Amino acid sequence: MFKNFFPNQILLLKNKTINNLIFFLILIFIIGIIYSIFLSPPDYIQGDSVRIMYVHVPSSFIALICFGSIGVMSIINFIFKIKFLPLIAKSLAPAGFIFTLISIVTGSLWGKPTWGVWWVWDARLTSMFILLIFYLAYIFSWIFIKDFSKANKISSIIAIIGLFNLPIIKFSVNWWNTLHQPSSITLTSSPTIHYSMMIPLLLMFCAMTIYLLIIFLMKYKTEVMKIKINKKNNYK
Repeated sequence: MFKNFFPNQILLLKNKTINNLIFFLILIFIIGIIYSIFLSPPDYIQGDSVRIMYVHVPSSFIALICFGSIGVMSIINFIFKIKFLPLIAKSLAPAGFIFTLISIVTGSLWGKPTWGVWWVWDARLTSMFILLIFYLAYIFSWIFIKDFSKANKISSIIAIIGLFNLPIIKFSVNWWNTLHQPSSITLTSSPTIHYSMMIPLLLMFCAMTIYLLIIFLMKYKTEVMKIKINKKNNYK
């Protein structure tokens, strides 16, 4: 499966594959929205404002997964010098930035009716904002530094440093007193969320994951094509 991400393989990506992914995205998204708005119950404390969770939580998970992947690939690239890993990491960053922004905005929208304020500089919100800054720094390093090797080195350093922020985001609600509620879903224990809310949450997570895959594949193919075109122009 990993071989499918080799540059020569990604160039074989057909529009039919993207169209199929878009079809599944629309289908799952519509079902997820119907479940989230009409079929899932309101929270007994937060009421209907809890429905923001179905966008906020998946986008937060994906934002962390994307940056974690970028950071790990940056470490591997530093050690083994695998040439296509920077392209994969670079292609993940814009989508990761979008999901981080969605997480922050929806969190603010959810926080107003829940906490009474749009924003507060507590540990979870501040660390998510710092993640947004790391995404911007990573993306801008590729935009403004024209030399590929230098941009690769600097962006990798940014990503590796940014990895230290991820456990702070994850465990901030346990380490400090914050307004943000503890996680309802963890890998080490059973979820504390009812199945009537878990189903739309999983549906929206699947829809957003497919969206991430679509954006990533299109961006990655574009980056590979740029490299190929630049090589041909240099040979002339």
